[in-house]
Amino acid sequence: MSLSAAKPDGGPPTVLAIDTALAACSVAVVAADRPAVSRHQPMARGQAEVLMPMIAEVMAAAGLGYGDLDLIAVTSGPGSFTGLRVGLATARGLALACGRPAAGIAVPMVLADAALAQAPDRPALVLLDNRRGEVHGQSFHGRDDRGLPLAAGPLLTLDLDAARALLGEGPTTLAGDGAALLGCAVAPGLIFADPLRLADLAARGLGERPPRPLYLRPPDAIAPRDGGRLRP
Repeated sequence: MSLSAAKPDGGPPTVLAIDTALAACSVAVVAADRPAVSRHQPMARGQAEVLMPMIAEVMAAAGLGYGDLDLIAVTSGPGSFTGLRVGLATARGLALACGRPAAGIAVPMVLADAALAQAPDRPALVLLDNRRGEVHGQSFHGRDDRGLPLAAGPLLTLDLDAARALLGEGPTTLAGDGAALLGCAVAPGLIFADPLRLADLAARGLGERPPRPLYLRPPDAIAPRDGGRLRP
């Protein structure tokens, strides 16, 4: 779903962007009248403790208050169950408190935007490690008439042989942490979702509102129906 994200006066919006979907915690705030500020910390878990202090840090560094925000963008998945919930809950809570919209954007879209910026004439293949010996994969071929990455097909869960088959289709720019499972190197800046790109995509109107998690497999822990301990 795509909606206009411009200010009422037609200017670009001030956007807070949040990514906790993968093994990192990343935040950026982008405004038209001052330099963008971003922070990134690799971490497999613990985003819940780090995220709000990181948001407060970038807001202070930008000299902005929460009332100055026009939009809150968040990666919606796929990714770790816990990481996704942390980012989405924070984005929704801030949106409610500020009276502003929140938009969810899939991780492959953000990574594809970066990959296509590095090599505009090559297709981009985003591969995300699902921690079960498989990858979530999606191909992108160029951009649409709004300059947004154009998906060549749906986001799929692939075994490694199927993912390797996609690599044989010609020169491709790889992005995402799943490429390592195939023994392939990924250029710097194409492993994690860049919050600055996330903010830019949201400012251009991309994103689902309100944001919802994108899961391609169930969580590793399932709440029991009749109480008791979580079961695998």
